[in-house]
Amino acid sequence: MTDDKIDAPTFGDLLMRLADLLICMLFLPVTLLVLCVVTIAIKLDDAGPVFFRQTRVGRGTEPFPMLKFRTMYADPARVSGDATSTDDLAAERARFQTASANDPRITRVGRFLRKTHLDELPQILNVLKGDMSMVGVRPDVPVQRADYTAEEWHLRHVLRPGITGLAQIDPRANGIPGVRTERDLEWVRRRSFALYLSILVGTFRKVLNRSGV
Repeated sequence: MTDDKIDAPTFGDLLMRLADLLICMLFLPVTLLVLCVVTIAIKLDDAGPVFFRQTRVGRGTEPFPMLKFRTMYADPARVSGDATSTDDLAAERARFQTASANDPRITRVGRFLRKTHLDELPQILNVLKGDMSMVGVRPDVPVQRADYTAEEWHLRHVLRPGITGLAQIDPRANGIPGVRTERDLEWVRRRSFALYLSILVGTFRKVLNRSGV
């Protein structure tokens, strides 16, 4: 797919949206069951809110509230990642802190949820709503615009962001600078229903092996 056609919707895009809805409907009963169990576990652990809502950037750079099961202690002082000033975006990006594997802010229940990737399960609701897809570029917070060129930022938001993607199944993406962006943009340019299915299978295997997504 040439760059001048990337913005145009394709038949494959329609198939992927239909597949998104089918997968969500199949997993919705499981999601509701897990929600009940996780709600009890979180409340017994530290009694904070069950969900963590964070503003992420979606298709067409439109913001949306992404859902996750809360895995960290509630902290009103935590930097949200929203861009409040375009004039000082780099400084706001520097203040935004993502969680590390041994982050002391992660709760006991949260460590289990992250290890099993169950913390991402509520994003099925984002997929049903149309904010996300099962496969795509993982959505960034607004201040992460400072990490990309203007062209990269545009391309990242041509499509709906995804729960998983090419970068999430590539073991190099977390260790080699630039690989994550390279794989993300490769998905935008090469997207197809066959690649969509391949990424879902690869993600399922990584989750089973607990090798991280």
